[in-house]
Amino acid sequence: MSKKIPLLIDTDPGVDDALALLMAFSDTQHEVVGLTVAAGNVGLEYTVRNALKLCEVAGRENVPVFAGTADPLVHPAEDAAHVHGRDGFGDVDLPRAARAAETEHAALAILRLSHQYAGELLLVALGPLTNIALALKLDPTLPQRVKRFLVMGGAITGHGNITPNAEFNIAFDPEAAHIVFSSFPHADVADWEATIAHGMLHRDVEQWLAADTDAARFYELISRKTRLWSEDSRGEHWYAADALAMAWALQPDGATRVEQRPLSVELSGTHSRGATVVDWNRQTGAPDNTTLLIGYDQERFHAQVRRALGA
Repeated sequence: MSKKIPLLIDTDPGVDDALALLMAFSDTQHEVVGLTVAAGNVGLEYTVRNALKLCEVAGRENVPVFAGTADPLVHPAEDAAHVHGRDGFGDVDLPRAARAAETEHAALAILRLSHQYAGELLLVALGPLTNIALALKLDPTLPQRVKRFLVMGGAITGHGNITPNAEFNIAFDPEAAHIVFSSFPHADVADWEATIAHGMLHRDVEQWLAADTDAARFYELISRKTRLWSEDSRGEHWYAADALAMAWALQPDGATRVEQRPLSVELSGTHSRGATVVDWNRQTGAPDNTTLLIGYDQERFHAQVRRALGA
């Protein structure tokens, strides 16, 4: 059997993060070596609690969870509790996990694990990029040890989901995103617009969630509020941004179309702060620092979600 790929996930659980993590745990080609947790979808107290609970439900208590930053680097930001629930998991009053997070800070854990798995590590960022930005400030050589870096974030033609032209993860901490995209020579980016292009029908998701498995029952419960909100506000498709990003992370050959372009993050502007600006015509002379996901095999995406739920 070939050696598993070490996978480090920076996350802010969150309902869609939870599905992505279940996908990672169920994949036989990767080994999750840690979860580094930031504030984002909800506050850090809850995102850490949710990461620990998810590991417990998945039977992966061996995966270390590291608490990171409670705030963006510079400016305060609003969370997404209106989508995920006050506690990030649909406000269904889950009991806490039995264990606590590790004492090591998430940024330090990222650096340590990058040394432990130097040249092999797959680093996937599902939330605001604050922890990774801090790690880069502590050690700018981090990118040299990461084999592949994938970010869920951005809106590559300016069709945002939190402002008219910015996506939530980037808009939550634009300064961190600027540091990250300026420091890594290359990143794979699964943005909000790719998410919209790969929606899942609510009726299909409901069928998968009816499976007689612990994972399906757990996910049906915590996602109920979010799915109802989505159906009311967005129609017949449900959009799971982190799940799509994780599908591409785990099975990169499922991509049907990608584009390589320079990408930068706007830090100011009354209407544009947090926007991901893609130099589509390569007018600036900047190097192509991103591979942008445009299309992914929908059936392969669905198959990974079903496997994670045991459906």
